[in-house]
Amino acid sequence: MKILIDTDVLLDVALDRKDWVEQSTAVLKWAESGGKAVIAWHSVSNCAYLLENDGREFLSGLLTIVDVAETGKQAAVKALELGVSDLEDALQVAAALSWGASTIVTRNVKDYDRSPVKAMSPENFLECADMSAL
Repeated sequence: MKILIDTDVLLDVALDRKDWVEQSTAVLKWAESGGKAVIAWHSVSNCAYLLENDGREFLSGLLTIVDVAETGKQAAVKALELGVSDLEDALQVAAALSWGASTIVTRNVKDYDRSPVKAMSPENFLECADMSAL
């Protein structure tokens, strides 16, 4: 299974969001244990904007366990054409498509209802994922 991890899941971990940190951390542990995971390029800037010290420590660690989807003009145009109401979510979808992800792991599942890539909550993803390596 190849997944794209949405920014909200990353921020759950980086900001230690009480209600979600445990499941979001488990998603990153899945990736660290060999699961195929990617983030969108703009997730790096989103985290840098919202985290202390530009999120450099968190992002440095994160980039040792996930890849960054290669995107460019075609992906940006695709995002604009997808019909996903929130442009940031559409950019996530375009990144997932460019990398061939089968799933977007997000807490914002409802906003991906028009996405051609299936969206799952961290909880649902963890129920489906092979967690034997954790």
